[in-house]
Amino acid sequence: MRNSKIAGVGHYVPEKVVTNFDLEKIMETSDEWIRERTGIQERRYFQEGVDTTSNMGAKASMKALEMAGLKPEDVDMIVFATLSPDYVFPGSGVLMQREMGLKEIPALDVRNQCSGFVYALSVADQFIKTGMYNNILVVGSEIHSNGLDFSTRGRNVSVIFGDGAGAVVLSPSEKEGQGILSTHLHADGEFAEELAVIDPGSTKKDRLTHEMIDEGTVYPYMNGNQVFKHAVTRFPEVIEEALNKNGYKASDIDMLTPHQANLRITSYIQQKMGLPVEKVMSNIHKYGNTTAASVPIALSEAVQEGRIKEGDLVCMAAFGSGFTWASALIRW
Repeated sequence: MRNSKIAGVGHYVPEKVVTNFDLEKIMETSDEWIRERTGIQERRYFQEGVDTTSNMGAKASMKALEMAGLKPEDVDMIVFATLSPDYVFPGSGVLMQREMGLKEIPALDVRNQCSGFVYALSVADQFIKTGMYNNILVVGSEIHSNGLDFSTRGRNVSVIFGDGAGAVVLSPSEKEGQGILSTHLHADGEFAEELAVIDPGSTKKDRLTHEMIDEGTVYPYMNGNQVFKHAVTRFPEVIEEALNKNGYKASDIDMLTPHQANLRITSYIQQKMGLPVEKVMSNIHKYGNTTAASVPIALSEAVQEGRIKEGDLVCMAAFGSGFTWASALIRW
């Protein structure tokens, strides 16, 4: 069975920069409070009429294809991870397909929130390994800023999230031992409501009411303590799982690219794994938490900055709503 490799990476973020000082003007918060608790200094917000979840994914994908030396017509499949699709249905995968002029190839949407990109990568990896497809676009793209509660009530969540997209091209590896070595996926639905948007949902007779809006159930809810407690446990576990599966130890990692949830969580993982700062990618200060887009954006920037080179051992890991968590270990 053949391996799959990341042949190209790319990312796109909207032009609009929103700083902590901008948020101070619309809710009771402060730059100091946000930095201390999250490490975030600014984030990007989409521009209506310019950015959509699908076209941001397309822009990131075109950059990934360029790096891979491929054209859009070389793509055999799209796996699109997002919690913020353009429409309720259809999914953003087919919209990105249309945006890129791709004809009749399959487009699969993945809904695993912060773990979405790693889940999507694992799905695409199986299609490559079995020989069914050769070049697959794996995309994470999110627009959060039009679905947040920018009142003081919602500040604990709303200061965290930003918009953006990242993509990779997955192709067969021509070198033995190169590419995705293994992926590891987990979930525990017992904690589903600890990080969720409950309404509008299908469990009520009226899918959307004024009461839902007034009560704030249409906005993201997060039990920060529960999320933090589980994240700092599950992140190291799933990283160790990948290392043990392949006979490596933490010190063998050349670059860890974790989901950018919170700088405190990233710092905890770095210390727990005994990794130096330069071996852990962190860009949450610039973009905030972009959910399914955070891992591919971070990966793309690490490659751009020359922090990942051929032969490096790269680990991706994510934890988020569901709860879901996942990792992938890659020989670059």
